[in-house]
Amino acid sequence: MFKRTLLSALAVGIVLPAMAMANGLNLNGLGTRAQAMGGAFAGIADDFSAVFWNPAGAASFQKTTFGFNAFDLMPRATYQLEPGMELPYWVDAKTQTSHYLGGLAAYYRPISSKVVVGLGIGTPSGLGTMWDGNDFIDATGGVAYDWSSKVGMFSFSPLIAVKLSDAISIGATFNLNYGMFSRKMPVYAPDLDGLGQYEENMNGWGVGATFGVLLKPMSKLGFGLTVRTPSTVTLHGTASMPDLSYIGHPGSSELERKITWPLWIAGGLSFRPFPRLLLSADAHWTQWSKLDRLTTDYEDPYWVTLMGEAGGLDSEYLGWEDTLQLRFGAEYSLNPSTVLRAGYYNDPAPGPLELFNVLFTTHTFNVFTIGVGKMIGGLRLDFGLEYLAGNKRTSEWIFEGASATYGMSIVVPTVSVSYKF
Repeated sequence: MFKRTLLSALAVGIVLPAMAMANGLNLNGLGTRAQAMGGAFAGIADDFSAVFWNPAGAASFQKTTFGFNAFDLMPRATYQLEPGMELPYWVDAKTQTSHYLGGLAAYYRPISSKVVVGLGIGTPSGLGTMWDGNDFIDATGGVAYDWSSKVGMFSFSPLIAVKLSDAISIGATFNLNYGMFSRKMPVYAPDLDGLGQYEENMNGWGVGATFGVLLKPMSKLGFGLTVRTPSTVTLHGTASMPDLSYIGHPGSSELERKITWPLWIAGGLSFRPFPRLLLSADAHWTQWSKLDRLTTDYEDPYWVTLMGEAGGLDSEYLGWEDTLQLRFGAEYSLNPSTVLRAGYYNDPAPGPLELFNVLFTTHTFNVFTIGVGKMIGGLRLDFGLEYLAGNKRTSEWIFEGASATYGMSIVVPTVSVSYKF
């Protein structure tokens, strides 16, 4: 009975789907120049990444512009479970080396002196974790289960930007979002003698929009405001648990889940104190409190009952809170063709400690960024690096004296190529 209780607690404790990336389900930015400036870009938005940061920035494009950005998210997570009076097991786990690729491609074309149209295709959300099941084997009955998660989104965003005057521009995008969600983990099922391997794979579509305003009352000063509306993605797919088929029950079920990527508001300021130096500061607010619970509808009647008992997988409580990121960036021109960049931002965890888990973690991050850019005629090459240092989070376990400590760091190399012609 003790062992079954422990395994059940471990299983339930890792299934709540928060993102392993900073800021809940979202990535923290697209476009190497913006990333290297700490993502403080809503008040600048004057390169091909404007479709993400502030669509109003595209109104200043006087030439056809194309850009491509690629990055590699490399998370490193740790989990340590220290035994207590009633818990004889140690867990000392580290995630396997994993790479989560993403990026942005965007194209803009002026159709008049005041109107620019464009299209952006990018990944505003995407990451996960992958663990070695052998690290948990003492706590999972001697079986090395698969533990992994992956969440992602592709956005297809047609854009229009209008220059109302020399000082005021507005812009908007329509966002057609394609979402993906998958995870593997052990789940305790009351009808079975122990844990069973659970796996689900889902995908689906949702829509949203982004609106932006950019004010430049003088050449040295800029203000930006961006609002990205919520987007509910309806995911469809299949869940499987092979152990069920061994005792005469359905081993899989179709399922549906709705996930809402919440309201995001960004305000930014840019200032050029002298010609070679550009400074920026942003505040980004995300309404994670609206993503309070994830509800899953299983099609098979037996699964409906079973998942309600197996840790409440049919209705998963997140308890997330709204977050406010503060971002700062700088860009210095060494000469007309070479620039150096640096930035910093703080990204608070939306998820409470009591609902923490090892598959989808939420940490408060201190993020440091650097980068360099090179102009060659109409061609621009940008290189950057982000380091996200997550805080360690320690929670008391359900058994007396035991505690669990979670750690996370992420390295993100990024590169962009853009051209104006």
